Amino acid sequence: MRRSMLLPVLLVLALSAAGCDRRSPSAGQAEGASNVAAVSPDEVKPGGGAATTSAAGAIDRSHAGTTAPDYAFKDATGKAVTLASFKGRPVLLNLWATWCGPCVKELPTLDALAKREAGKLTVVALSQDMDAGKAAPFLAARHLANLGAFTDASMRWLPAVTTNLPTSILYGADGKERWRVLGDRDWTGAAAAKDLAS
Repeated sequence: MRRSMLLPVLLVLALSAAGCDRRSPSAGQAEGASNVAAVSPDEVKPGGGAATTSAAGAIDRSHAGTTAPDYAFKDATGKAVTLASFKGRPVLLNLWATWCGPCVKELPTLDALAKREAGKLTVVALSQDMDAGKAAPFLAARHLANLGAFTDASMRWLPAVTTNLPTSILYGADGKERWRVLGDRDWTGAAAAKDLAS
């Protein structure tokens, strides 16, 4: 295998082993038990340092004010775009993959958000699958018509921006990060609406 292909393959294997597809708490757990995402000691935050354990879906403002990366990715037509292409309105970037259970779980709520906020907020669901051809049919099969099939087959966004899937990052109209969320979230709920307005 060529050396340039080895890193993405190892990254996919590491994410799979690290538990991107975390299962829901077992039926034996008490109702209302905190669903805290387990973090492996070898997971590292961008910029260095061990990742901290936090509740899935919690807002993280530690990167607020950081300019959006200029990494290119492809839109549904195969055209190269960057987040700067959407400058002028807020962008919710969601990094996901077809093989990530929590990612798939939250996609319908992202689709509903994209429909509800069309014209006010751009939702960019950026597939981290190495096969760029998987995203469009995957979204179509689930009738997620409001999410464009954006792809990052080079997996440049992982691990440069985050080590966990799904990760959602809200960028303001100025292209600066406001906050991020690690783990899946219901984007149709009142809490998400409040956070998106902040």
